[in-house]
Amino acid sequence: MNTSFAYTERGQGGGAGTRRIIARALLVLALAALLAACTAARFAYNQAPQFSYWWLDSHFDFDDAQSEQVRGDIDAFFAWHRREELPAVADLLRQWQGMATRDLTADEACAQFEVVRARLNAAGERLIDPFARLAPGLSPAQLEQLQRRQARSNEEFERDFLRGTPEQRLQRRLDTAVSRSERFYGTLSAPQRELLRRWLSESPWEPQRTQAERQRRQADLLQTLRRVQAEPAQARVALRAHLERLQRSPTPGYQAQSEASVRHGCAQFAALHNSTTPAQRQYAVRELQGYQRDMETLSAQR
Repeated sequence: MNTSFAYTERGQGGGAGTRRIIARALLVLALAALLAACTAARFAYNQAPQFSYWWLDSHFDFDDAQSEQVRGDIDAFFAWHRREELPAVADLLRQWQGMATRDLTADEACAQFEVVRARLNAAGERLIDPFARLAPGLSPAQLEQLQRRQARSNEEFERDFLRGTPEQRLQRRLDTAVSRSERFYGTLSAPQRELLRRWLSESPWEPQRTQAERQRRQADLLQTLRRVQAEPAQARVALRAHLERLQRSPTPGYQAQSEASVRHGCAQFAALHNSTTPAQRQYAVRELQGYQRDMETLSAQR
């Protein structure tokens, strides 16, 4: 089964997908196994430690001592992920192959989404201790660098989701949805594209609300890191609390809206899948088989 329904509302708080330091680092690390085409996935995963370091360094501009520490923590994370998580991902992909050959309900799609979300949250727990070791030593200049990167991220989100007419914004989201769906099903028909357009147009997702939540999380992260500067012994507690606020927003009404967007995405995915032809479903099975082989190969390369 393809979980690409999760991308349709990029930037919301319910899923995988967001531009927050801890959560985004988690996605970079824990979802590297699910990138791109099959042969590219192996390359991407093997390069993910270096990519993850570059991404984090672009946000904090590490000094030599921090660089050594961060590289070591990233290597340790991937050693665990390769050993423990990749076999589980392979099993999940095997299960999805059976599901891909039949119709699905929205509840089934959401159940699989929750499986993925639970694995991401568990992986996120493993990132708390490394961040707790790093955070007390961050300098004011490094926090300013982080703030600049956050501002750039907000500009990118505005460009991607808030600019243009409603029709232009819908078309950009549709183009992304079609592109990602076709990675698993092959070419979509005109009625299938129209189905996606209709579901996207009816989505409860609100980009303005998402942008406001992203900015709240960014401010929360900066406040958390500054608190850690003053109370280094509380770093782990403070970062865990921050992660919990990422997973469940304290903003009134946001969590309900986020979960409504997830449920809509599940229904959208099921509707598209149930519209696929036998040939498209076999295409999806072959793609999932390729991913499964990649996970098994990568897991064996310890």
